[in-house]
Amino acid sequence: MNEPLLVAFGVTITPWKLIGYLGVALFAGRWFVQMYYSRKYRRPVVPTVFWLMSISGSLLLLSYFIFGKNDSVGILSNLFPAGVAGYNLYLDLVHKRRQRDAEATSAG
Repeated sequence: MNEPLLVAFGVTITPWKLIGYLGVALFAGRWFVQMYYSRKYRRPVVPTVFWLMSISGSLLLLSYFIFGKNDSVGILSNLFPAGVAGYNLYLDLVHKRRQRDAEATSAG
């Protein structure tokens, strides 16, 4: 996985770097998703997909830093956000389930 796929302009691309780039794209792109939903609803909104992108991006970056780079700073800087995003996703899903249950109770 550390064998170069492409070397251009002094940049070496490996499969692990592609995984890292995808993680960065997901982790950064979540803010554009959040901005889209906030503009759509005309108030600050953090959609479920934000947390899914956070977790996915963090896990991909963790994989890159653990297996591709073996960098403890990168590991620590992505481990904490993955845990927080996981907890927030859990809270989001529990909240949505309670809302559905409350709506079903009031409608029935």
